[in-house]
Order: sequence, then structure tokens, then C-alpha cells
Amino acid sequence: MNDNLFQVGAPIADTMAPAGPIADRWTTRKFEAKLVNPSNKRKKTVIVIGTGLAGGSAGATLGEQGYRVIQFCFQDSPRRAHSIAAQGGINAAKNYRNDGDSVHRLFYDTVKGGDYRSRESNVHRLAEISNQIIDQCVAQGVPFAREYGGLLDNRSFGGAQVSRTFYARGQTGQQLLLGAYQALMRQVDAGTVELHARHEMLDLIMVEGVARGVVVRDLITGEIRSYTGDAVVLASGGYGNVYFLSTNAMGSNVTASWRAHKHGAYFANPCFTQIHPTCIPVSGEHQSKLTLMSESLRNDGRVWVPKNVGDHREPGDVPEEERDYYLERIYPAFGNLVPRDIASRAAKNVCDEGRGVGPGGLGVYLDFTDAIRRLGVDAVEAKYGNLFTMYERITGENPYERPMRIYPAVHYTMGGLWVDYDLQSTIPGLFVIGEANFSDHGANRLGASALMQGLADGYFVLPTTLGDYLARGPVGEVPAEAIAAAEGRVTTMIDRLLSIRGDRTADSFHRELGHIMWEYCGMERTEEGLRKALALIPALRAEFWERVNVPGSGDDLNQSLERAGRVADFLELAELMVLDALHRTESAGGHFRAESQTEDGEARRDDENFSYVAAWEWHAGEPPTLHREALSYEYVQPSTRSYK
Repeated sequence: MNDNLFQVGAPIADTMAPAGPIADRWTTRKFEAKLVNPSNKRKKTVIVIGTGLAGGSAGATLGEQGYRVIQFCFQDSPRRAHSIAAQGGINAAKNYRNDGDSVHRLFYDTVKGGDYRSRESNVHRLAEISNQIIDQCVAQGVPFAREYGGLLDNRSFGGAQVSRTFYARGQTGQQLLLGAYQALMRQVDAGTVELHARHEMLDLIMVEGVARGVVVRDLITGEIRSYTGDAVVLASGGYGNVYFLSTNAMGSNVTASWRAHKHGAYFANPCFTQIHPTCIPVSGEHQSKLTLMSESLRNDGRVWVPKNVGDHREPGDVPEEERDYYLERIYPAFGNLVPRDIASRAAKNVCDEGRGVGPGGLGVYLDFTDAIRRLGVDAVEAKYGNLFTMYERITGENPYERPMRIYPAVHYTMGGLWVDYDLQSTIPGLFVIGEANFSDHGANRLGASALMQGLADGYFVLPTTLGDYLARGPVGEVPAEAIAAAEGRVTTMIDRLLSIRGDRTADSFHRELGHIMWEYCGMERTEEGLRKALALIPALRAEFWERVNVPGSGDDLNQSLERAGRVADFLELAELMVLDALHRTESAGGHFRAESQTEDGEARRDDENFSYVAAWEWHAGEPPTLHREALSYEYVQPSTRSYK
């Protein structure tokens, strides 16, 4: 399948992962890495975009090491990074429960959960570092839940048969972010980190193919400023808001990554989107985002729908024998704790059969009756109280008395800028961490792994590999013309957006794009639908540049201008996502092709033809180029992914 939609380029390889036994590779890489002596670190400037778990931990650690860090976030405070919204927990192979967990089992579960579309070396490193992350966070004062004896408590999450998820009630992301934030602010106070809130990165400053700085816009004054350094780190999060309705904060966007992509940073696996099974269903066209209910709720909540089509009785009126606990029925080994892609697709299937609940039949029940009967209300409240309160405030329904209604929604993006083992992109000097890179999760992220990856990248991996890059020699001054060229690109884009003065808002285009993406590149994808999207998106993008209306000017606070720039990037990214989905004629993880399924409706991978990372290269005005990075499995042999 090509139809001249893209070109095929030379293969790409990760040349930085050491050879040898997998358990020794990260140790080997750390030893081989060149070092920057303490006095020289003070001469090196690192620019960090983003202050979430990945960016905050990176900035704090680099500042602690002695580098000069210049850091940016578009929120009014680093504490408002979207990482704060993570609820359920963070994985680590501590094995406090003595239930058979280990670094190797965490490695195995993560590779399997990613449907064998991730790198073994990266995933094993992630599993190794997981234990250090917990120690780091405890030392910072993160208030993890504890057992009666004082040990940190664990709970189960999807895709694992052991309890390895550390948590702080239903606000784990918030507590972890506050730990990273206080470490970052300590460095701000020490003078090693220069922090700029309410600034958005709009372009990359390049010198002879090397990343040397960024152009940012002060979102309060509208002033365009440039900052240069020895390296740039992108920790700007994921791009799930391309779907308009997602669990992401409204400000989450792809702009920093996409502008870097246009300078030569390959974009990997853009179509790999995670659909989270446990979200409050859509209630109307008025909504601008969706709300996540933590996956941890599936520990004690049982998922069910009526057995009979069209059964609209109140949940309490449906007798036990007329309920279908479909996850427990179809997947008895894992039950309600199957991975997210499995649970999401199963929910869609029962709703498509006409057995969904709530308005429009787009919902399934998450029922805590058994847990309350077994544990008591107080114990359930201690575990999930803040989540139950949030649900009741949004829906007006009491989940202690009536089952929650949930339905899948766009959550996390496994795709992102391609990076090697050192987390460096195809642009020298540009490092990408956290959800902004194409990550360690393959085609599907296991729950509680995003926090693990963000903190592993920021606290432990980047400080080693970035030091190796910086130790390899001086990079020289940044020519004034390189700065002027980057600033010129930014002002040209802003002036173009402001000059159109059309009759449609940026949000109206964003919502329309979201409908296209959800319909044709959402939970289930077909060749026919994807080809239709490839016709609709360019037409919508052309209309955007003719009819968008951005009121005001670029010389002061202008949130309409912010949104318009982000939507312009989403309109380009969306086409690449659909193209990536069209070319990958297999089902893998969250990417389900209707043409590639087993007789019983499960996803069918095609390892012979698609065991690779798809890394896309941008060409202005021309079809993109596909570079394939072959994936090999030495320690976890690909097999049919079964949770039955």
C-alpha cells in the first residue's frame, strides 16, 4: 500500500544501545558515557521545554548536577503540568508482596502489553530503574500509601497478575509532580535553573543541522524571545488532543514536537493512540474534554452490561443472572484487569451490540456493590474516595449507591519523536523525554507505566546520556542570522493567522477535526475509513487557512492566537497519523484494523511484515518518507497476546 502517499527511505537503527546481556546494557552504557567535570558543567546551558514529570525531574536533576538550565512551561506554574492529572499509580518491581514479581517480569509484562512493538533494551532499562524511582520519590516525601506494617502498599493494574503499582489514593500524579516540582524549585532558588512560566515554544533554532535553542512567545505580553544553549530537551507531553475530546488538559498540544519535526526530527508511530477504558461517557456537544476515572478502580469495580439487547432498566433492577460480566467471562485469567486496549475494545463491542447503558447506549457499568459488601464503605472510601467524589460532582450520581457509567476515550499517545537509546532525536542536540518521544510502550501502554517512564527519563537516563553528548566538545556561538531566521518563521506564522479574519473559530475547526479522527482513526480503523479521512483532513486544513478568525493582535495576551497555532499543527499531524494507520495493515495494541482480526474478534498482529518502528521524515509540500527501524526480540519471543 502506497499510492504515492509516501516515500520509502533508508532503514534507521538505534546505534546507541550496547550489546551483551540485556541486564548489563544500561550499566555498560553508563560506564561508557563520557563525563563533564563539575567546573565545566557550569559552562553548559541546557534548555528544557515542559515541567511535567519528565521535564520537572530533568530540570531538577540537571540543575543539581551543576548545569545552567533554562526551562519553560506555558502554564502559570509548573505545578499545573498535565502530569498532575494522573491518578492510579506508578509501577515498580519492588516485590513487597512477594507474589512473584521481579525486574524481568515487569520487563516481560511491558513488552507483551506493548504488543511486541517496543525495544527490549529500552524496556528492560525502564524496569531496572523503576525501583530507583520509588526510592527517589519516597526520599522527596511523596506520600505513597502504606500497609499497617509500614511498607509501601501496592495494588494491581491492567496487564499484570502481580501487585506492583505504588499509589497515593487517586492522586498519584499530583503527588509525584509536587515531588519533582519542589526539587525543581530548589534549583530555581539555588540559581541553577532559570524558570519561565507562561511561555510557549514556537520554533527551534538550528545551526548546521544541530539544535541550539528555541524561540518562545511570552503568552502575557506577546513578546517573541530567543534563548540559546548547548542542547535542547523537549518534555512537552503527548498529542491526544488531536481528537479534540480526550482526557488531556485543554492546553496539551503537539506544537513543540511538530515544529521540531519540520526541522528533521523523525516522528515515530504517530497512529499508536491509547484508548482508556475507564472514562466518564460523553454527555453532549458542549464538552471540551473528557474526564478519566482511574484504572485502579478496576481492582474492586466489576464491569458489566445487561445480557439482553435494549434492557434499559435501572441497574439495581437487573438481577444477577441477567448481567453479563463480560471481561470476567471472556478473559477469566485477568478478568477486569485486562490491558486497556483489550478492555476498551470489549466495551465498544458490547455497546455496538446494543447492550450499552446510559444516554445513547455508549456506556458500561463499573459496579462496586461487591467491594462495598466485602470491604465496607469506609475501606472503599479510603482507597477511592476522591475519585468517587469527582464522579458524583460531574454526573450527579452517587457511585456508592449506583454503578459508575464508563466508556473508552482517547488518553495517551505512544507515538512521538523518534529517539535512540540515549533519548536523542534525529536532530543532534535535541533530546526528547516522557510522552513526547515515541516511548518505551510499543503499541499499547500498560497502566501506571507513563509516570514510570517520565521519571526514569528525567531523573536517571537523560542526565547520563546528555552529559555524554555535552562532553564531546564545544558547540560554538549561535550566529545571529540563525536566531533571526527562527524568529522570522514565528512572526510570519503569527501574522498569517491574524491576517485571515475569517468567519470560523479555531475551536470549531478543532472539533471538526476531532470528529474525523475519532470516526476514522479511533478505536477501530478500516482502509475505507482511513482513505476517507485522508481526503477530509487536507480539505479541512485548506478551509482553516481561508476562514479561521483570530481576533485581537499578537502584542498581548491572546488565547485565540495560542489555540489557532496549535490547531494548525494538529491539522498537519492528523494527516500523518492517518497515513501511518493506513500503511500499517495489522492490528497492534490500541491500533485495531478491522481487516486484521481473528475469528473471535481479537487483534491479529503481522510480525512478518510490521515488526518495526515507523519513523516518518517531513518534506514540505511533498509526501513524507518512511524509515523503518527493525525490532528484534531476544528475551521475550513474540506470541499471540492472550489474557484468557
